Amino acid sequence: MGKFKYLLVLTTIITGNSVLSQSISLPPSGDNQKCRVTQWIGPVSISITYNSPDVTGPNGEDRKGKIWGGVVPFGMTDNNFGSARKMPWRAGANENTTISISHDVKIEGKMLLAGTYGFHVIPGKEKCTLIFSKNSNAWGSYFYNEEDDALRVDVIPVTAPFTEWLTFEFIERKPTYTIAALRWEELQIPFKIEADVSKIYLTKIREDLQNAPGFDWQNWVAAVNFCLSNNINLEEALMWSDYAINAPFVGERNFTTLSIRANVLYFLGKDQEADLLIEKALNEPTATMKNVHMYGLQLIEEGKTDKAMEVFKLNREKYPEDNFTTLVDLAKGFDALGKTKKAIKNYQLAAQNAPEGQEDYYLSLAKNLMEK
Repeated sequence: MGKFKYLLVLTTIITGNSVLSQSISLPPSGDNQKCRVTQWIGPVSISITYNSPDVTGPNGEDRKGKIWGGVVPFGMTDNNFGSARKMPWRAGANENTTISISHDVKIEGKMLLAGTYGFHVIPGKEKCTLIFSKNSNAWGSYFYNEEDDALRVDVIPVTAPFTEWLTFEFIERKPTYTIAALRWEELQIPFKIEADVSKIYLTKIREDLQNAPGFDWQNWVAAVNFCLSNNINLEEALMWSDYAINAPFVGERNFTTLSIRANVLYFLGKDQEADLLIEKALNEPTATMKNVHMYGLQLIEEGKTDKAMEVFKLNREKYPEDNFTTLVDLAKGFDALGKTKKAIKNYQLAAQNAPEGQEDYYLSLAKNLMEK
């Protein structure tokens, strides 16, 4: 009778209410440890979460040379458990491998919307098909349904150094794209992920300027600079530059705001209007020696040597008491124009007034020109 009572109590515990039937915390199935790797493309985050099996089998067996086409069969495989008639590979172990993307991207040139996707692979010797499924919560591929596919792309697998544990890595990282790769044993399956970073930043900049950051003219200038640096959105940048100068309670007329507007006009091919505006900027009371100096250097970099020389001469006239920076500028300007003797003379004069420890450097610049 006592034994019967014990069995009855045990049965009640096992089949009882939902609170009592909650699962306990146990190690991952097969000791396939969970992993996550994240990479950003500018503001775009990409996270891959997966369970990582190893080449050495659960019982210590050496499976090297038996992974691809063996442990991981080629093609779709038969299913003896879930609802899928044929299964791709789960690209890992245990529950779905998932890829979470914060913004819309292109995978191998094809659009994939922001979201979290179950990641599956149809392996092959010459080609692998990558599947991004809208079902990201399943266990493995047992319940895979092609109707849930958000995207399929084909990639070419390549040989790689031996990797014991299945690993996802980002093997190339650029400002507008990254290349992710699944690596296991001596094979690598790479795929390219691209983002329209400039468009995403522009969208965020527009949002920012409609809020507290928009009450500071410097943020409007920064927004214009972003457009100029990437040569995009120039018409809107011109409007932003006007706001930086003239907007009520926000705009400020100074060297920075006038010169940035002039730069947009130059980009738009409106040189005559830009020339007039930059002349006003250079003669603004707010135009410091450093402002004029940096603008002249910018012109040198752009190959506008004649205009740069005019700017350097203006700086010298405005600040005759400075016997270093303005002389270095003149030397750079004369050098750019091919007037070597005048460049040498100004480097030598600047060296006499150089900051401590820098005299030899400017004398060496003069010496190099003399040797030429």
